[in-house]
Amino acid sequence: MGQVKIYGLKSSLETKRESISRAIHDAVMSALEYPPEKKFHRFIALGNDDFVYPEDRSENYIIIEISMFEGRSTEAKKSLIRELYSNIEAQCKISAQDVEITIFETLKQNWGIRGLPGDELKLGYKVEV
Repeated sequence: MGQVKIYGLKSSLETKRESISRAIHDAVMSALEYPPEKKFHRFIALGNDDFVYPEDRSENYIIIEISMFEGRSTEAKKSLIRELYSNIEAQCKISAQDVEITIFETLKQNWGIRGLPGDELKLGYKVEV
């Protein structure tokens, strides 16, 4: 299971939302062997006064937070990070300087999905990649 939050300036996210979503999902499917139909993205569009970032970032600056079940290998997570940077630069024209990524791993039993604790779910994909 994976949930993705994307934070950025409202003005930038309005024009890049679809391409960012596609770039992220392409990376997740490739690096984590994630099914195409499992796409959970939330865009948090902030006003200029609500999103403070360093001067060496542009108005395209985004923060990506990925919450997922624990179990992926270090190499799979590094591959995901590399693919995210590559896809976002190629598909969205946002430089790596303007992208920050954090992965949060959680025990399956700490999730509630479709009326069950996460460790009781029957998944259609593997987590141990």
